Amino acid sequence: MDKRNFAFGKMNFILLAIGVAIVVIGFILMSGSGSTETEFNPEIFSIRRIKVAPIVCLFGFLFIVYAILHKPTDSNNAIEKVTLEDE
Repeated sequence: MDKRNFAFGKMNFILLAIGVAIVVIGFILMSGSGSTETEFNPEIFSIRRIKVAPIVCLFGFLFIVYAILHKPTDSNNAIEKVTLEDE
């Protein structure tokens, strides 16, 4: 298959996977036991759940946007341009 038919390059997919992994880590940081009707759990208001985890998720989503917008470099195209300019 010709690589020109793909919208994303290999690096885009790697960056996208890293971004998804960061988002998953953020959601794991948010998880934990909650309060029930009879017992209050003050751990639901911990710094990890309220501040750190949402920031990690936001960073992951921004990284995914960067991975989508990242323009793949085509080394074959760059070599062709250099050889054409030399002629």
